[in-house]
Amino acid sequence: MSVTPNLPTIVFLHGFAESREVWTDFTRTFPDGYRLLVPNLLGHGTNLAPVPDFSMEAQARHVIDYLNQKGCPEPVLLVCHSMGGYVALALAERWPQRVAGLALINSTALADTDEKRQNREKNIGFVEKYGVAKFMESFVRPLFAPSNRDKLTDARALLEEIGKATPVATITGAMRGMAARPERTKVLATAKFPVLMVAGKHDVAVHFDDAVRQAALPAEGHALFLEGSGHQAYLEQPEPTRRAVLALAAAVFGQ
Repeated sequence: MSVTPNLPTIVFLHGFAESREVWTDFTRTFPDGYRLLVPNLLGHGTNLAPVPDFSMEAQARHVIDYLNQKGCPEPVLLVCHSMGGYVALALAERWPQRVAGLALINSTALADTDEKRQNREKNIGFVEKYGVAKFMESFVRPLFAPSNRDKLTDARALLEEIGKATPVATITGAMRGMAARPERTKVLATAKFPVLMVAGKHDVAVHFDDAVRQAALPAEGHALFLEGSGHQAYLEQPEPTRRAVLALAAAVFGQ
């Protein structure tokens, strides 16, 4: 993976109960002409220092600090899955000058509905009572489209393994942080950078129709709608998702 500072930079932000490792296969064949940065969000992966604030705003500050530490003051392309997209939208709202483009993979600028918040509270209670491992046994499988649940066993196993290694405090804190996040559709509607929306027809976490409507909000909007995908497009249909991200990168950086 190239780390030459003067190359155009793509930053990959993972989702809830994931880590930077979920991007390993997806980024393996990216061209050498890009600098790829793949951080762990607060409390995830190897980033296990105590976390006093799991809000999306705090995670966005962490990403900015990470970019500064990497000597990357220039605008970057943010490629984000699920909760990573919530973080990127908070970042784009506060630091729009740091964003050259945004790819939202199975993510949304909408706030949680009341029902979604209630479900998160139920999940928090389950995790606190039965533990993370038990939670992951039932959490990961429905994230895949029905046709992929028994086919993509390695991808499911990867997510379950990473999830089970995630601390209870991270699981519960991140769920509360996601539940408290505000709507940020205005960030999309006023974006001065290109935005790609990748949506799965069988996504149980981000409603497909909501994603379609949001794809029309940016002045320069791009979309990839996947019939055979659920909430894990970068694992379920990696090739079309990769092509769409690379096309966005070419448009953003003139490659």
